[in-house]
Amino acid sequence: MKEVKVEVIGPEPPCMRCQAAKKAVEKAAERLKQSEIRVEIQKANVMSKEIVGKYGVLVSPAIAINNIVKIMGRVPKEDEIERLIREAAK
Repeated sequence: MKEVKVEVIGPEPPCMRCQAAKKAVEKAAERLKQSEIRVEIQKANVMSKEIVGKYGVLVSPAIAINNIVKIMGRVPKEDEIERLIREAAK
């Protein structure tokens, strides 16, 4: 079983767009349960100096997969997240 870490990066408390992004990630992870991919979802605060330093993210929502920012400044579709997670699991 492959493990993929997905971070949803946004402000705390989360804005509507960040909540939508997190929901899309959760739905994509749910779809992948039947495959050999385990998805660990974490929330990261875009206002944190650590996160800004690590990713250079200044626009939210952002999605980082296995410590690489893949999406920034928009809410992705579930299909796009699922595809990115599958690529990361290879």
